[in-house]
Amino acid sequence: MSPYKGHSGLKRILNATGYSLDGLSAAYRGEAAFRQLVLLAVVLIPLAFCFEVSRGERALMIAVCLLALIVELFNSAIEAVVDRISLERHPLSKDAKDMGSAAQFVALLLIGAVWGTILFG
Repeated sequence: MSPYKGHSGLKRILNATGYSLDGLSAAYRGEAAFRQLVLLAVVLIPLAFCFEVSRGERALMIAVCLLALIVELFNSAIEAVVDRISLERHPLSKDAKDMGSAAQFVALLLIGAVWGTILFG
């Protein structure tokens, strides 16, 4: 067993929940893109309930909004790690950050594609 591992059972779940909330808080405080995506989700998720679509379609409309938030969390984590390693410009650092940005771009395209297909079919 690793000496770096924490507790098990309920204590581990409580700790993990705290770390997750800390991560959401850090992303919201420190990342304008995350705040913008939260705002987009706050608008789009309730809007999904205004359309006469099937439950599955509504679930998909909501899921892609949440997926964009997840992708932004990963993108922000990649940027933080790259910046932690070094602030100097390096081609690999640029590639890592650009790929994270590209992942978010694809997630946003997915929102548009899913919503557009469901609403305008």
